Amino acid sequence: MSFKNHSKFKRSAWLCCLLTPLALALKAGNVAIPNGSFESPLVPMENPYAIPDMEEWQKTPQPFWYDPSQNFNTPWDFLMGTFFNVPNPGTFIDNADGQQAAFLFALPGAGLFQDYNSLSGTNTTPSHAFNATFEVGSAYDLTVGVIGGGGNMQPGVTLQLGLYYRDAASNLVMVATTSVTNSPTTFPNNTHLVDFQVHLPTVGASDPWAGQHIGIQLLSTTAFELAGGYWDLDNVRLVKTLAPTLLNSAVTTNGFTFTVQSEPGRPFTIFTTTNLMTIASNWTSLGTFTNVTGSTIFSDSITTLGQRYYRAQAR
Repeated sequence: MSFKNHSKFKRSAWLCCLLTPLALALKAGNVAIPNGSFESPLVPMENPYAIPDMEEWQKTPQPFWYDPSQNFNTPWDFLMGTFFNVPNPGTFIDNADGQQAAFLFALPGAGLFQDYNSLSGTNTTPSHAFNATFEVGSAYDLTVGVIGGGGNMQPGVTLQLGLYYRDAASNLVMVATTSVTNSPTTFPNNTHLVDFQVHLPTVGASDPWAGQHIGIQLLSTTAFELAGGYWDLDNVRLVKTLAPTLLNSAVTTNGFTFTVQSEPGRPFTIFTTTNLMTIASNWTSLGTFTNVTGSTIFSDSITTLGQRYYRAQAR
């Protein structure tokens, strides 16, 4: 064996050993969200087929500027609630999950949220039913079915979907959000929910939300001049995905290769460094790709010898 080949063997061995500790099996699993499809309590099967009651979800507090007497004597609490998906032609939501969904009026600050310590209805103590936490090494995807345009809602009205945690003072701190904007193109009808997603990349040990209880918020963020109308919401889902697996490393004529195994269709960025103590933001990106089949060979066309570390980060 020549010295050159021997050096290549050493490099391959180092990379195999270094890759293994960084590899975690990627598994996707649903995180249970209490009353995620707004099926409880049951809405009476009579006109108006809607009630302000909601189990497990807490409503945002009435802001100082809202005066029920200036809004048809409508209590703030009545701006958010649950309705029965009445099976009438032209109004029936064809892809609702279950028989009920939620409504949320498009006024600034109107919203729903749920976490470990949230209070629903007239409860004075939390149920702690939503007991999931942001786990280090996991990424999270929140998906919500949405219909805009209700009640002559204007184009440009916005809704924010988000994940949060509570700080030491119990304030809600957002960690990932998606804004939904009402338009005839996005919502061509009021009978079909459109899915929108919030993606939180892999939680790191140094992230302030690591280990904290997960919170979900659905919040009207419209401007006052566009206020009016309502959103329909349904089928709130949360999926947790562990970090990907890196395996089957090898030195080839094209450089160093390894296999990335993950959930099919998951997009990734591959990073590398020669110093494991380098902070994550200073690792070098080797490019991004979508792991279409769930198993993809990635090649780094390196020409110099020495140890290198690799990691795959979900996007």
